[in-house]
Amino acid sequence: MKFGIYYAYWEKEWGGDCVPYIKKCSKLGFDVLEVPCGDFHTKEESYFKELKNIAEAHGMLLSGGYGPRPEHNLASADTTLVENAFKFYGDVFKKMELAGIDRIGGALYSYWPVDFASGFDKKADTERSIKNMRTLADMAADHGITLCMESLNRFEGYMINEAYEDVDYVRAVDKPNVKSMLDTFHMNIEEDSLIDAIRLTKGTLGNFHVGEANRRCPNPNGRMDWKAIGDALKEIGYDGYVIMEPFVRMGGKVGQDVSIWRDLSKGATIEQLDQDAADSVKYLKDIFK
Repeated sequence: MKFGIYYAYWEKEWGGDCVPYIKKCSKLGFDVLEVPCGDFHTKEESYFKELKNIAEAHGMLLSGGYGPRPEHNLASADTTLVENAFKFYGDVFKKMELAGIDRIGGALYSYWPVDFASGFDKKADTERSIKNMRTLADMAADHGITLCMESLNRFEGYMINEAYEDVDYVRAVDKPNVKSMLDTFHMNIEEDSLIDAIRLTKGTLGNFHVGEANRRCPNPNGRMDWKAIGDALKEIGYDGYVIMEPFVRMGGKVGQDVSIWRDLSKGATIEQLDQDAADSVKYLKDIFK
């Protein structure tokens, strides 16, 4: 397994320049940096070539993440909107390939965070999403990219909340580059058993996010049984990315979207955040391996 972290641990706004985080995360002990793909359309191709060169120079791998905006909702009944989403992803996939990013995860099947007040039809939305995901998968395959469907908790999404729904969706799409994606934060809310949920994704799991139940960095004093989680991943033969996705700082669009209404970092400086991340990845590597 390769261990990574999502750049937004340090940021309060989505997007921006991820180049400085490559060197930082390499020094902290990570193998992978997960970068945001939602603003790729605003950047020139030279930026992605630079990302790749710097990542290779520091021995780092890159993965992508995106919580689709409403205008990129593949489950929408608005065909014009879906076509615009395909155009957006077409540009993103091209730039991912330039950067050497071979996978992207998130609620790619819908949008995030969901506006529940606008209403939805889960059955019809899922059917449209599966159909459109087959098209998106073929587009991604042209660039060597795998699409990972993230199972979310009920407060952030409605289409895929549990591992069995994730697996059912992936099997319905039936494309080799469409995989399941689990996140311990969301699993802690929705699953009866985190271990059984992991076992259910044997053969379909393409990405795995980790964080404590309150979204802090994984640590030996939290409520998660990291030893059991690591053992379950090994049991199903998972050898992919394990990406930390901690959110501990209030403010900005990041804090708003992930509902951070208090300072979980307890006033930590950037240096303290760095140390927490370094301690966490060392702990995970030791206990998972």
